Amino acid sequence: MTRLKMRPLLATACLLATFGSAMASGEEAHGDAGMLGFTPSGATDQHSLEQRFDALLDPADQRAWLKQMSSEPNQVGAPHDKANAEFMLAKFREWGWDAHIETFSVLYPTPKKVALELEGPHPYTAKLNEPAVDGDATSSIKDGVLPPYNVYGGDGDVTAPLVYVNYGMPDDYKELARRGIDVRGKIVITRYGGGWRGLKPKLAQEHGAIGCLIYSDPRDDGYAEGDTYPEGGWRPADAVQRGSVADMQQYPGDPLTPGIGSTPGAKRLALKDAKTILKIPVLPISYADATPLLQSLTGPTAPSGWRGSLPLTYHVGPSTVPVHMTVLSDWGQKPVYDVIATLKGSTEPDQWIVRGNHHDGWVFGAWDPLAGNVALMAEAKAIGTLYQQGWRPKRTLVYASWDGEEPGLLGSTEWAETHAKELQQKAVMYLNSDTNGRGFLNAGGSHSLQHLVNEVAAGVTDPETKVSVRERMRARMLMEGDNKNAKPEAKDFANLAAQGGDVPIEALGSGSDFSAFLEHLGVASLDLGFGGEDENNGIYHSRYDSFDHFVRFGDPTFEYGVSLSKVAGHIVLRTADASVVPMRFADFSDTLGRYVDELHKLVDDSRKDTEQQHKLLDQHVYALVSDPTRPMAPPERDSDVAQISLAPLDQATKQLKQSAQAYEAAYSERAAAGFNLPEAQRRQLNALMGQMEQSLGDPAGLPTRPWFKHMIYAPGMLTGYGVKTVPGVREALEARRWSEANQYAVVTAKVLDRYRSQLDQLTALLKKTS
Repeated sequence: MTRLKMRPLLATACLLATFGSAMASGEEAHGDAGMLGFTPSGATDQHSLEQRFDALLDPADQRAWLKQMSSEPNQVGAPHDKANAEFMLAKFREWGWDAHIETFSVLYPTPKKVALELEGPHPYTAKLNEPAVDGDATSSIKDGVLPPYNVYGGDGDVTAPLVYVNYGMPDDYKELARRGIDVRGKIVITRYGGGWRGLKPKLAQEHGAIGCLIYSDPRDDGYAEGDTYPEGGWRPADAVQRGSVADMQQYPGDPLTPGIGSTPGAKRLALKDAKTILKIPVLPISYADATPLLQSLTGPTAPSGWRGSLPLTYHVGPSTVPVHMTVLSDWGQKPVYDVIATLKGSTEPDQWIVRGNHHDGWVFGAWDPLAGNVALMAEAKAIGTLYQQGWRPKRTLVYASWDGEEPGLLGSTEWAETHAKELQQKAVMYLNSDTNGRGFLNAGGSHSLQHLVNEVAAGVTDPETKVSVRERMRARMLMEGDNKNAKPEAKDFANLAAQGGDVPIEALGSGSDFSAFLEHLGVASLDLGFGGEDENNGIYHSRYDSFDHFVRFGDPTFEYGVSLSKVAGHIVLRTADASVVPMRFADFSDTLGRYVDELHKLVDDSRKDTEQQHKLLDQHVYALVSDPTRPMAPPERDSDVAQISLAPLDQATKQLKQSAQAYEAAYSERAAAGFNLPEAQRRQLNALMGQMEQSLGDPAGLPTRPWFKHMIYAPGMLTGYGVKTVPGVREALEARRWSEANQYAVVTAKVLDRYRSQLDQLTALLKKTS
């Protein structure tokens, strides 16, 4: 999973001093002296439990497990992948958990032949491999290492001229069209970045290309960023970023079993009918292999924003000589091994707290995912020790180490689809992590859990600065919002962070194992991990994602691995033991209000931009500024902005805010009285709270992709991992599908009304007297 790339904050200490008083007053105003969901005495006991938990976390454990688990190739189908699952199974059982391995059989193509050649008077045969690096013990291992490839691209043996399409995103194709360049019948070469990798070949295919090459330009994660491996942590010339190119915006998981678990006897689609598999061949290549291909291009010079850092003039093409690429795969089934460990709850066993991280990598996978997986294991060991000492969670804990995340969230999706009915009845929260590094806590998820994250982050000390993890988060947001080039979201986050009290968490799109839980089943979810001061982007999904790289350029002391265990572990323990499930729905209501405001601004901006474009076209401005020696056609005329009515959303949001305020008042009164509810009434309250997120889903799902049920959070069709909030409306507006935007304003408003109705039931339960 990709994470935000953050700069070190040189002014952190100054910012903390400047805003310290505001933070303190904000915390007092928000009542942070208590613990959400606990009575005062319960909070005291909980703090004591968390201190015992923290004392059981040993960074040496994480180091040893990481070294062992990343010692051999660890991709789906590799012997070491299964060995790692069996190793964890034995450990979970040793620590007192009821554990088993759940196996699914999934479509997982592996390469039989990959080749790439530049033909013509200066031929070049691509190496398509990554050589050993001095000081990296596993980089010399050859047995079991698959060649660099993109899983779920099509098979093909094609020869054609080459065209450079920058990041291969929609606006890039518009720029090519204005220059009169067509990719039909061509092979395109695009660089990583600017959008999710799977969109690049998908858009190439839609524009008529017959093949797609994806390379890593050093401007993005190589020598333009810093010294390359092994001198520094950044991508060396021969490193290749592997990855999935499945069309996961349709649905993640096994391409042949959408919506159902890939269990024995499951009805599978024919390969030709799988919507998430591309039709054209795709290959990832290094910038060493990309250089002679880019040098072969002629045609117009690439726009300034398209130019990378290679020592050549970037042209868009087409090339005067053809490129020949071959991708042939074995389209067989492979097993994936999910390790599932359970501690049954003592008083509310039918409420589940699910915690997950995946264990499969693209090669050795030290950073992604094992740095996060060993933090999960440390939590499980500590919790198991507490259990063996006599502590019992009130709610059931389910710890899961997923397999098959890298190809397409396979293990988690198949498990969630198989157990969908039970999860929707019992799962209160899903807590995910993926990779982990050194620096700042990144937190995203359901905004009803935002206050819980803040409470926990405020109580965990950052290993480097010795302030709380939350205050480092706040300082980062303030610094990034102060950047004159900051995006609107960064400025909004900075404004919220400057108010003191809680810092905002991000909305979730896709890219890791939370997707099936949040966006398909409607389980409130979180995704956590540290980073921003490490150098992992340069070896992402390459064979250099190794133990030796991690201990030099990641988290050398494993202190941040312990910090992740503390943050995730405290969230798990609090959610397991709280008298009332620790959710705060006013945070969701407030966040939703900002999302609806953004939609209004999007409509207004679209109208203004359209009017301006039409004015420029009518005045022939584009034609008059075009250089006759390098002609540029005007852009296509945008459609007029139709009448858009967001009134249903406005009304639903307003009413939800009123209901959230009523709930918070009733909750505060009950909390002050020590949650003096009859046991049956409290259980009913908790059961209803655990299913609140489900009411944000619509059974019909999003347009053209019914697997995605959530009407507030979803990955964008043209962003990949990136989130689109209120997606039915927002994506329709961005695509200028005006009637669809109006339709989904109504659909989403009805969903919000159901959520509000359920919230009103919670308020009534809190007010009810026996």
